[in-house]
Amino acid sequence: MPLAQNPLSVEVELPREDVALITVDGYLDVDTATEFQAHLANQLHHGRRHFLLDLSSVPFMDSSGMNIILRVYQETRKTEGSVHVINPTSAVRRILDLTGVSITVPISENVDEALARVDAGSALPEEPEV
Repeated sequence: MPLAQNPLSVEVELPREDVALITVDGYLDVDTATEFQAHLANQLHHGRRHFLLDLSSVPFMDSSGMNIILRVYQETRKTEGSVHVINPTSAVRRILDLTGVSITVPISENVDEALARVDAGSALPEEPEV
């Protein structure tokens, strides 16, 4: 079996019991998206509700990567969780902005800012009561 053209490295840290910091290094595309998705699914399975996705070392992301981010966002909403993208490269930021994902999924400059947003609950605006 040939190696992926652009291998992906995914590291998972747990800054808190319900928070997973996922650091991605490499191309996030159709060839590597399954590996990324497996890491996120594993963390969901273990009860993580908040996902901090460090994309500072991702030079390229296609729709496969973007769709996985949106899928985990939808899953975390079921548990009142959140997804935060941390310090995306300019190419990835452009994709997130052009597709409108950056409107739905907050983008933070660093882990501390993302954790502060988790604490403030800014990822899910409160619905006004009727």
